[in-house]
Amino acid sequence: MKICDHFERRLLKNYIVGSTAAVLGVGGVFLFTTLRFSTYEFFILCGILVSSSIVMFSLEYVFFRRHISVFRNYFSKKHPGLQLAEKAYFHAHHFPIRTVKRILGPHLFGLSVPAICLTALAIYFDYLSLPYYYIYLASLGAILIAGMHAIIEFFLTTKAVQPVLRNIQERTLKDHGKILSLATSRHISIQRKIQWSTLFIGTFPLLLFALANQVRLYNQTAPINESYWTWAFFVLLIGISFAIYGAYLLFKDIQQPMNELQAGMYEVRTGNSNAKVADLYSDEFSRLIKGFNHMAQAIQSREYENKQLLESFFATMAATLDARDPYTAGHSLRVADYAMKIGQMAGLPFQQLIQLRKAALLHDIGKIGIPDVVLLKEETLTPEEFERIKKHPVIGADILAQVQPYEAMQPLLPGVRYHHERYDGKGYPEQLSGEDIPIFGRIIAVADAYDAMTSDRPYRKGMTHEKALAILEDGKGTQWDPYLTHLFVEDMKLKSIS
Repeated sequence: MKICDHFERRLLKNYIVGSTAAVLGVGGVFLFTTLRFSTYEFFILCGILVSSSIVMFSLEYVFFRRHISVFRNYFSKKHPGLQLAEKAYFHAHHFPIRTVKRILGPHLFGLSVPAICLTALAIYFDYLSLPYYYIYLASLGAILIAGMHAIIEFFLTTKAVQPVLRNIQERTLKDHGKILSLATSRHISIQRKIQWSTLFIGTFPLLLFALANQVRLYNQTAPINESYWTWAFFVLLIGISFAIYGAYLLFKDIQQPMNELQAGMYEVRTGNSNAKVADLYSDEFSRLIKGFNHMAQAIQSREYENKQLLESFFATMAATLDARDPYTAGHSLRVADYAMKIGQMAGLPFQQLIQLRKAALLHDIGKIGIPDVVLLKEETLTPEEFERIKKHPVIGADILAQVQPYEAMQPLLPGVRYHHERYDGKGYPEQLSGEDIPIFGRIIAVADAYDAMTSDRPYRKGMTHEKALAILEDGKGTQWDPYLTHLFVEDMKLKSIS
C-alpha cells in the first residue's frame, strides 16, 4: 500500500498547488487587479470565492476517492488476481484523462456554478455594484483557466502514475508470468496531446489578457495611463508563465520516453543484451517501446544461442585434442578449472574470467599441427622434435585467429600463444619476460604446469600434490609469475588441509 499512499499524496499535492494557483492565484489576480471595489465588496467577493472553492474541493475529493479506489483495492491484496491486475493497469493508463475530466467537470462546475449564482444574488440584492455582463466574462475566464489547469495536471499525473504502472507490471510478471502492455491500443495519441497543449499554450496568454482587458475597459472613461500598462504587463506575465510551464511539461512528456529508448539502444550497442525499456506510456511510444523490447529479446536469444554454439565448439575442440593422447585425457578441462581459480583470486572481472576459461580450454589446440610420431613419442624427444613441439602455441594462435568473428577470438589469442613463456624470459615462442607476458599466458602457464606435473605420462608416474606445489614454489620469479603462483599454491595447500 505504500506506493499507493505515495501516489495519492503526490496527486493531492499537485492538485492543491495547481488549484490554488489557478483559482486563487490567476483567478484572484484576474478579479482583484482588474476591478476596483470597496472594502465591503472586497470581502463579499472573497467570501464567494472561498465558498465556491470549498464546493469545488468537496466535489473533486468525492470523484478522486472513487477514481483511486481501484488502486487501493489492488494494492490491499498480497497476491491480486490477473483480472484485477489488468483492471488496475489500464485504469492507471487512463488516470491522466480522468484527471482532465475531473478538472473540466466537478472542478470547473463546482467552482463556477456556485460562484455565478452567489455573485448574481449579490448583484441583485445590491451587495455588489457590478453589471451582470461581468459574470459572463468571468465564466469565460473560468473555462480558460480550467483548460490550462487541466493540461498541466494531465502531464503531472502522467509522471506521477508511472511508478504505479511499473509496480503493477513487475508484480503481474512475478505472480502470473504475464507482461502487461498497452501497445495494441492507446488512450491518447501524441498528436492530440500536442494539438491541445499548443492550442492552450499559444492562446492562453492572449485570451486571458483579452478578457481582463474587456472587463477593465468596459466602463472606463479616463484615458489609458501608466497604471494600465503596469496592470497589462502583470496580467500578461501571469498568462505567459502558465504557458511556459505547460510547454515545459509537454517537452518533458515527449523527452522522457525518447531518452529511455536512446539509453536502451546504447545498452544494446555496448553489448548489454538484457537491455529493456519499461512500457509506462499511453500513446504511440508504448508500441515503439514494445517493438524495442522484442528486438532486444530477439538479440538476447540469438546471443545465447551463439554463446552455446561457441561453448560447444570450445568443449569439442578440447575433447578432440585430449582424445589424441589417452594419457592427457581431461587435461584441458582441468587446466581451465585451475586457471579460473587463479583468475578469481587475482580479481579478474567476470567477462575476463569467461575469456580466460575459453583460452585455457584451447591452450594446446596447436598440437593438432604436430605429427603423432612426435606428439605421442614415449622416449626422450630429439632437439629437432622438441623444436617442432615448441611451435604449437603459435600454431594454436594462428588457428584461432581464422575463426570468425575475429573480435570474439582476439582476447583468447595471448593465452594460447604465450602460455609457455617464462617469467625470466627463457620461454618460447618470443622469450617475453615479467609482466610483458600477457596475464592469460602467465595464469595458464601455472595451471598447465601443475596439471602436467601431477598427471601420469607413458615415461613417468605423476608427481604427488606436495611435490608439484614445491616445484612451483621454487620456480616463482624464474619460470612462473611469483604473485599468481603464490595465490595458486596457497589455495591448493588450504584445500589439502581442509
